[in-house]
Amino acid sequence: MEYKIIDLFAGIGGIRLGFDRVFGEKARTVFVSEIDSSAQKTYTANFGDEIKIHGDITKVNENEVPAFDICLAGFPCQAFSIAGRHGGFDDDYHGVCRGTLFLDVVRICDRHKPKIIFCENVKGLVMHDKGRTFKIIRGAFEQIGYKVHYKVLNSKDFGVPQNRERIYLVCFRNDVDDKNFKFPEPIDKKISLSDILDPAPIPAKYYLSDVYLDTLRKHKARHEKAGNGFGYEVRDLNGIAGALVCGGMGRERNLIVDSREHSKIPTTHIKGKINDEDIRKMTPREWARLQGFPENFKLPVADVHLYKQFGNSVSVNVIEAIAREIKKILP
Repeated sequence: MEYKIIDLFAGIGGIRLGFDRVFGEKARTVFVSEIDSSAQKTYTANFGDEIKIHGDITKVNENEVPAFDICLAGFPCQAFSIAGRHGGFDDDYHGVCRGTLFLDVVRICDRHKPKIIFCENVKGLVMHDKGRTFKIIRGAFEQIGYKVHYKVLNSKDFGVPQNRERIYLVCFRNDVDDKNFKFPEPIDKKISLSDILDPAPIPAKYYLSDVYLDTLRKHKARHEKAGNGFGYEVRDLNGIAGALVCGGMGRERNLIVDSREHSKIPTTHIKGKINDEDIRKMTPREWARLQGFPENFKLPVADVHLYKQFGNSVSVNVIEAIAREIKKILP
């Protein structure tokens, strides 16, 4: 049997990649939606579909979406993130409420009634507005005929060296026998940052300038004096990364010391010189590995876009583990 899949809020295709690994030729993606043009380029470069990538999901008529069996939806999490302003259903972003974009998932799935609805979001979704937001989301899926399973899982428990807690929802249509469904258990495989590093020499552009490093230290000291925990972090290569995030101090929260051979001659315009402590940002390819993307995953756009894309993406290993459990339930 072939399962038809739609990929909503697709990003660069991390959720699809996890399902593709498990279902292989038994699954076929028939519809994709992603509003960010740079993410669309990365998605197209890696999946090569002839499927048109639809942009704004709010403009898509549910009747124009082809029939499907599985809906994948990593709907935007900014409105519920601990790091954000906790806007939730009142969040207003350029006139669009990101907190209610999940209703487009409900709208499309209500029309087509797939067997499975799979969603991923930030851990903060569970706690947002004292649990009322999550209760509304669960209720919306239940109202259109689904049983909702959910669990917070950490990427570090599934073979990637990143401390990333996310909530995963697996919704089975009421006529699907889901009594044996369970979320995957952590695997006994410990990987550290040292296992995912690019081979030396690392390009000079990833090493911080001494002036910028000094700025980061002063910034952190000001926040510490004020009792805040903000600021840059240098991670232990024998340990794991903090959660990858886009924007703000995203890259600076996961700096490393890499004393392997590298050029000290700047290749970009920097103030000062390359620091003598061998402190650098991780590369986009290293971020890809932190999210479980394979080595052959193409990185076709500029670094600034890639950091955003991997910060917004999912840990493919976790998706794959959940997809394996879902497959056991399906005929």
